[in-house]
Amino acid sequence: MSAFYFEHDRDVLQVVGSDTRKFLHSQLANDIASLKIGEMRYSLLLEPTGKITSLLRVRCISEEHFVLDCDAGFGEVSTIRLSRFKIRIKCEISSSAQRFVAVRGLSAIEYAAYVARDSAMSAWREKDLAVDFAVSDFVAGDLREGSIDDYELSRVRAQWPTMGVDMTIESMPAETGLTDCALSFTKGCYPGQELVERMDSRGATAPRQLRLIQAEAGARAGAPVVLDGQEVGIYTSVCQDFALALIKRSADSRSIEIGS
Repeated sequence: MSAFYFEHDRDVLQVVGSDTRKFLHSQLANDIASLKIGEMRYSLLLEPTGKITSLLRVRCISEEHFVLDCDAGFGEVSTIRLSRFKIRIKCEISSSAQRFVAVRGLSAIEYAAYVARDSAMSAWREKDLAVDFAVSDFVAGDLREGSIDDYELSRVRAQWPTMGVDMTIESMPAETGLTDCALSFTKGCYPGQELVERMDSRGATAPRQLRLIQAEAGARAGAPVVLDGQEVGIYTSVCQDFALALIKRSADSRSIEIGS
C-alpha cells in the first residue's frame, strides 16, 4: 500500500495545572512521570474494577500542560472518570473534538521525514510507521488522500484496536494486545492496577484475546469466527481478507492467525 493521508475526528482533553503530571501518573496505567516535554506515549485509563474507560495518547506540552487524545466519543467519559478522582488536585480538565490527519502506509524513509516535523505525533507502535497531525498543521503536498477503507486496512493489519469496536468498557487490558505499549508493570499504584497485576503475577491469560486473523468469505463484525465447525471467537473489525477478532483462550486458532 502506498502512503496516504486520511482525515478523522478524535476527542482531545486538555489537562492544565501545577499537579497535572502527578495526577495523571496516579490515574493512568502507563508511566507518565518520566515523560519529557515534547514526548508522548499511549496509556489505558481504567476503572477501579480494571475494566477499560479509554485508550489515550498522552503528550507532555509543558510541566503544567498535558494533552490527551482518544477515539471519538470517549473524551467526555474520560473527563468524567478523571474528574471523579480529582480531589484537592491543582489542575483543570476540559475536552473537545478535534480534526486529525492520519498518515499511513509510509516507508521507513518517509516515516523518518514525517515524524521529524515539529507538529508530528507518533501513532500506534513505532514499527507501524504511523504519524498523526492536527489538520491545521498538515500540508499534503504530493501525498494521496486515502479512504476510510485504506485507513481501516492499515489499522487492522497493525492490530491496533478502536475503542467501542475491538474493545469496550467491559474489556480488560489483557484482552487488547496493548500491554506492550499502554501499560507499565513497574510504576506505582493507579485505579484498576489490582486486576492487571494479579493476572500478570499469576501468568494468567484473558478468556479472550484480540488476534489478527484471515477473514473468511462474507465475514462481518459481530459474526462468530468458526474453525473446524466450532465457534472460537467473534469478529470485531473486518477489512478485505484481514480481520481483528476476539478469540477464546481455549481455541487453537494458529491456522488462521496472521503472524502467529
